[in-house]
Amino acid sequence: MGVILWGRAGVSRTRPHHRLTTGSTGVARRRTTRENRAPALPALPPPEKHGVLASGGAGSPSAHGMFMSGFHDDSPADSDPTDPSAWFDAAAPFADADDPAAGGEAGRAPAADSYWSLSRTPLTSLVFALPLVLAYEGGVLLLGRGSPRNGADVWLRQLLDALGFGAYFLLPTLTVLGLLAWHHIEHDRWHFRPAVLAGMAAECLLWAAALIGLARLQDRLWPLAAAGGWDGIFARLIGFCGAGLYEEVLFRLLLLPLLIWVCERLGASAVTAAVLGLVASSLLFSAAHYVGPLGERFELYSFTFRTLAGMFFAVLFIVRGFGIAAGTHAVYDVLVGLI
Repeated sequence: MGVILWGRAGVSRTRPHHRLTTGSTGVARRRTTRENRAPALPALPPPEKHGVLASGGAGSPSAHGMFMSGFHDDSPADSDPTDPSAWFDAAAPFADADDPAAGGEAGRAPAADSYWSLSRTPLTSLVFALPLVLAYEGGVLLLGRGSPRNGADVWLRQLLDALGFGAYFLLPTLTVLGLLAWHHIEHDRWHFRPAVLAGMAAECLLWAAALIGLARLQDRLWPLAAAGGWDGIFARLIGFCGAGLYEEVLFRLLLLPLLIWVCERLGASAVTAAVLGLVASSLLFSAAHYVGPLGERFELYSFTFRTLAGMFFAVLFIVRGFGIAAGTHAVYDVLVGLI
């Protein structure tokens, strides 16, 4: 949304565990005799040619548990190949290979590697948002630490300073570590596809265009009140990167989940808590644009639009992840402020 400006900054999913064992299964086998042997059934092929996978086998199973040669047979010597119970014991290691409920190969749905799932993981969001981190922090260093900064950046640094952590690069470091920790807690796989990043960039452009369309419904676009106070396009571009990054970190990554948690502790249902948290964080996001030495003069018209924009970004954050929300925010500011 509009850049919040301030003066000098004075400051893996778990899978069910299936025991893959051969031999004893806890079911007592009877020594077969002529008197108690089950009705004759077709004999199985010799184990040295078509044996099932056993621990220590020389081969490895294919993706669907196909039998391979070279396995040894470590079943009990008194096991009768015509005993049906031995068949179930032998097939046990493959029982879950293609069981979706058990997390087998078929259960590892292709959707897990789809664009829509990969693009919203914290790791992919981090990789996608990393250019914003480098552009903003590097740009501020080039312009000088005394240059105007994004308000959300200043408030987060003031909070860290009040807690006794005033190192300059601590905030971007914590942002990176926070997304990595989130990815670890979600038990997502540690990989991403570069092609997904290109798709995310295009998606952010589309969402930013949709937000511009929403603004045009109110008959005009609001300029950034503080844009003229920055020296040139480079400084303004740095500010837009900071808005997309740290405003999303503050209001969506930190504040929105906190508000939802508080509402749930107060007895609200999950849906009610989500709605209340979304609205409250969006109101605070809009109000923040009128605070500070470089804050804008309050107008109900712009306050209303920024509240709607905050809700727009919050829904993107919940449905599409942090990377899409931050990228859309930055692209919107660039389109409105420079084009």
